[in-house]
Amino acid sequence: MASLKPAWRERFERALEERQLAGNLRQLRPASTRVDFCSNDYLGLARTDLLVEQAPARAGATGSRLITGNYPAIELLEGQLATYHGAESGLIFGSGYTANIGLLTCVARRGDTLLYDQLCHASLRDGLQLSPARTLGFRHNDLDELEAKLRRSGGQRFVVVESIYSMDGDAAPLVDLTSLCTRYDAALIVDEAHAVGVFGARGEGLVSALGLEAAVWARIVTFGKALGGHGAIVLGPRYLRDFLINFCRPFIYTTAPPPLSIQHLGLAYRELERGTQLAALRGVLAHWEEQIVKRFPHFGVLLGSSAIRVWPVPGNERAKALAASIRQAGFEVKAILHPTVARGSERIRICLHAFNTFAEMEALLQLLNRESEKNNYEFTRT
Repeated sequence: MASLKPAWRERFERALEERQLAGNLRQLRPASTRVDFCSNDYLGLARTDLLVEQAPARAGATGSRLITGNYPAIELLEGQLATYHGAESGLIFGSGYTANIGLLTCVARRGDTLLYDQLCHASLRDGLQLSPARTLGFRHNDLDELEAKLRRSGGQRFVVVESIYSMDGDAAPLVDLTSLCTRYDAALIVDEAHAVGVFGARGEGLVSALGLEAAVWARIVTFGKALGGHGAIVLGPRYLRDFLINFCRPFIYTTAPPPLSIQHLGLAYRELERGTQLAALRGVLAHWEEQIVKRFPHFGVLLGSSAIRVWPVPGNERAKALAASIRQAGFEVKAILHPTVARGSERIRICLHAFNTFAEMEALLQLLNRESEKNNYEFTRT
């Protein structure tokens, strides 16, 4: 006899149906064989078998770091990465998501204020929501609004930004932010997920590229982007590391990253320091910029300095249709839709990599131009 459908099941099905009707239903897709203009693997390290000539470490961890999961290799790497990024110390987490949630829920207490850029990543937003502190958002990169809110906020103040924003690929005004935070005795927290491996003499990130290591209180460096691994490290003063070990629940109660992962990260940093992929990526970025200036001189919205580039296509259906046409032509790109971005600012997001060839970029630009002209897509002039 068929079982009856539980009444509470309907709300889950209804939510899925509503999302499908809105054209926003997320689905897992099989791995793509198309030309990659979509992933965060900016340096191509995720497709490189760094362990092929190394004796592999054991695959698994045995518990949390505070029980049986701590081991010499992970502490050695934490020290090496702190030095690499010009920080006093660092603490490794199993993912960038848990690092962001753990840091924000741990350092700010009730009565404190967390001020954040409204375009911060979902993991930062979740950490803000879970924090006992008061949270105040400010318009993207709007330092006047941030200052006004700093004036009327209480307790210890923390300012939370990303150095490079994942939806637009634009940069935070870090020099001015550090000056503002110093003036109001606010601790600046910077997520460097999309800057490490792209900016800096050795890919250390935008904070280091600008020489602001001492002015930024805490940095989150994510390993799942340019470094081709997984996990993250929170960089900052020694007392911050000790505080997180004692009070950060996502660190305390999570199984440690396995030794095999730590070994891979050490080799990835060795490749980053070698600079071959970094030089290749910068050649790709320079060529893309040169072609954009030549083809679309009046549309500054297409310009940038990060590995993330935006092709505006207002409207979810139009953005999805353009992405489908591009994928059919053999290129993997991502349509960024409302509500992930504001209505009317939907776009195709293009991620550039060290392994993308000039011929691939030329073909993609021709396709984008042709499809945009055919469908009368318009760019926002800047």
